[in-house]
Amino acid sequence: MLQELSIRNFAIIEDLNIRFSGGLTILSGETGAGKSIIINAVNLLLGSRASASLIRSGAESAELEALFDVTDGSEVARMMREQGYDPGEGLLVRRIISSNDRHRIYINGRLSTMQVLAELTSRLASISGQHAHQGLLKEEEHLFILDQFGDLLPLRAEYSRWYGQLLPLIREERELLQRQARQGEQTELLRFQQQEIETCAPEPGEDAELEKERLRLKNGADLYQTVQLCVDGLYSGEGAVYEQLGHLAKELGRIGRLDDFLAERAGELSEVTYRIEDMAAQLRDYLKKVDLDPQRLEVVEQRLDTLNRLKRKYGGALDDVLAHAAGITDQLQDFDALDDAIAKVRAALSEAHAQACRAAADLSARRSEVARRLSKNVEKELTALKMDGTRFVVALQTLQATDDAPYLSADGRGLTESGSDRAVFMMAPNVGEAIKPLAAIASGGELSRVVLALKAILARSDALETVVFDEVDAGIGGGVADMVGKKLAALASRHQILCITHLPQIAKYGDHHFRIVKSVADGRTRTTITPLEPEERVAEIARMLGGEQMTATTLQHAREMLSQGR
Repeated sequence: MLQELSIRNFAIIEDLNIRFSGGLTILSGETGAGKSIIINAVNLLLGSRASASLIRSGAESAELEALFDVTDGSEVARMMREQGYDPGEGLLVRRIISSNDRHRIYINGRLSTMQVLAELTSRLASISGQHAHQGLLKEEEHLFILDQFGDLLPLRAEYSRWYGQLLPLIREERELLQRQARQGEQTELLRFQQQEIETCAPEPGEDAELEKERLRLKNGADLYQTVQLCVDGLYSGEGAVYEQLGHLAKELGRIGRLDDFLAERAGELSEVTYRIEDMAAQLRDYLKKVDLDPQRLEVVEQRLDTLNRLKRKYGGALDDVLAHAAGITDQLQDFDALDDAIAKVRAALSEAHAQACRAAADLSARRSEVARRLSKNVEKELTALKMDGTRFVVALQTLQATDDAPYLSADGRGLTESGSDRAVFMMAPNVGEAIKPLAAIASGGELSRVVLALKAILARSDALETVVFDEVDAGIGGGVADMVGKKLAALASRHQILCITHLPQIAKYGDHHFRIVKSVADGRTRTTITPLEPEERVAEIARMLGGEQMTATTLQHAREMLSQGR
């Protein structure tokens, strides 16, 4: 329940504080006094978007604040606890609208967001005004009202869960099938590349080794001659280094008997001699391996040409070629797994589709019965609101399936996020008239009463504690207005009702009455709101009856009306 409302520097309101109670609260005043501004303020506190243009001229910011009492054990209390708030403190909403459009929201003193505010207040209060009337003309709202009346929202939520699984699965299947369609051409190309690389069978570092071999082959004669010259000079030829060193080692060894130092040098020289012998043996072995065959050079160059061609095609280096070959293997394995992936997605699709079809069928069956009950209840309420003989029908229509979306259809019925049905409110206000869609025929007064009738019906199951009615008196008067007032009073036994009205026939049923007045002081326009005492309320009802010029007759009439209302 809304307990307090505070508005500062908002439009033409400078500073306004209102305390509310339960029951039916009437807000009245001259046209243009600022009643719609109060409604806008409440809307902002319920989560609608703000604009700097709403700030009172000359002020840097506007501030709105509302305190709601929260029933323990209610859905709002549960949601508050989930967000870390104590519902025992109530729900205190504060919005600051800044001229730089950097607006702020506080909930129970903590900075919060629009999303959290909208979620919490959506279960606390609603405004039924011009927006509600226009919403009633939108056929997409009719199905929601039907489901709300029939307590079908849990079943609708279950259906939505399965429907929500269908959409990403459909997209995934489409992408997999597109990949599969491209797979044939890709597979042929990849297998050709794989065969080309496998036929060549390159080894890591092979090209570097072949480059070294080619260099040796191209210089084979020079290598052989030079190495042979070294072998001869070191060991085989006349006067070779080995022979000379051997002779010198013997001489040092002979004289070394006289000096240990020379003996050691003789031993070292002998070791050098042995090393020369070993080196000569290694060079002789090298000579055996020197390849002077021109055909081998041709083979090496052809192999290098093949490897270079692969490198140019697949990355510039032999390691890149080998990496590309490994990637081909992985891609081909992925292609092999594509059929399995498609099968898995289709299995999940079949399950989600079957469950969505079941839930949609359950919804459709329940909606048919609920539509008949809602139609009768609305007709009954409209009769009480002086619309005798009105025919009201909730027409259910089956959505047609489309051939290009088999998973979004069920037995020829199309599946959408709200099921496979479309609901249209149809009405014939006068006996003998053809029944037509509500949007095509309802006048302002009739539409107001249909909104009120639906509110009265839904109130029995609606968890909202506060309902604000604006423009509920549009296009009505006299006896109709009296019946609307009675209906609002009946609603007030279950909910806190705030009603803005120009009609005394409605105002007389209020448990509480506020008057909204616009005045000019010091060159500035300001709006004030005042709770009315019994005699002040008589005067306000008299003003609503006959204008500012009140007579004894209008005052007496006002007292009689208030007495009837009580």
